[in-house]
Amino acid sequence: MADHYETLGVDKAATAEEIKKSYRRLARKYHPDQNPDDPSAEARFKEISQAYDTLGDPEKRKAYDRGGSNPFGGGGFDPSQFGGFGDAFSTIFGGGGGRRGGAPAGPRRGRDLETETTISFDTAVRGGEVRISVHGSDTCSDCSGSGAKPGSSPQRCNVCGGSGTQTQGQGLFSIAQPCGRCGGSGTMISDPCPSCSGTGAKSRLRNMRVKIPAGVRTGSRIRLVGKGEAGARGGEHGDLYVVTRVAESPVFKRKSDNLEVEVPLSVTEALLGAKVEVPTLDGKTKLKVPAGTTHGTVQRLRDAGPPKLKGKGRGDLHYRFVIAMPDKLSKEQKAAAEALGETFNGSDPRAELMSHAPSDGSDG
Repeated sequence: MADHYETLGVDKAATAEEIKKSYRRLARKYHPDQNPDDPSAEARFKEISQAYDTLGDPEKRKAYDRGGSNPFGGGGFDPSQFGGFGDAFSTIFGGGGGRRGGAPAGPRRGRDLETETTISFDTAVRGGEVRISVHGSDTCSDCSGSGAKPGSSPQRCNVCGGSGTQTQGQGLFSIAQPCGRCGGSGTMISDPCPSCSGTGAKSRLRNMRVKIPAGVRTGSRIRLVGKGEAGARGGEHGDLYVVTRVAESPVFKRKSDNLEVEVPLSVTEALLGAKVEVPTLDGKTKLKVPAGTTHGTVQRLRDAGPPKLKGKGRGDLHYRFVIAMPDKLSKEQKAAAEALGETFNGSDPRAELMSHAPSDGSDG
């Protein structure tokens, strides 16, 4: 067997800090996760780890210096104590011992849930309440989540003494991991609840009412704390996220924080100007249409839009005017239109456009 001092690249007079520093450097260099294509890296990493397991412990080092290559009879470093090299790597370089396989000890929080609900446009703008149904695990009503049969209670684990953890390894590689007997809860259930089979939770459909804040839109997420799935081993519930889908309005269209309304105008209203009635979120109002209003012109009514979900105030209402052209003209209407056209003295509305057009038909 190779000399442990040579394996770590230090001399026999090296201090504990020097040994530790050299070990960290070599372990980082030869860790299999850092050398996935080098099969020899794993063997080298094990040698380095075994050497440090001996030299990093003052008592083992003294025994080794007295001439014993394995002074503790095979009780040194055992890589199988880790859930994998990833766990060992996080222990070496992550600042302390983790739990094997990442399993949490003791109570565990329940999963978050997400559901989607469709709401009316009016509810989205004004706020309100809706009923939803959510399927997921909930606290068992028979045992109140303890997992024990009603009338009994969980007992302290006789393996870990109720701590929920067991210590594995020695020296730098001493780690606390969930107790293999109780799974990290610190308790044992000798008489499980027949209703939930000892899990403390049952899957069921829950009906609830959700308050919708004014100003939500399609894709908004409403968080309901503690309304997710039940936790394990007495852990708290997760959260429920309700994603809103807003039904379309026949009048209003959402444009960011604002609303847009399309307002048809007759030809004469656009030409001569008018006062027209338009809808608002609270009823209706009158808008003054200037003479000569063109198709697509927008008027804004400030602070008449929906409440802003994040921040103060309200959005605006935008009224976009569209010229409603008649499908057919009567003889009288046609004659009136022709007479109106003659009053413009043959002015060409496309004159400016054509003045910039290429004279020879090319692009420039």
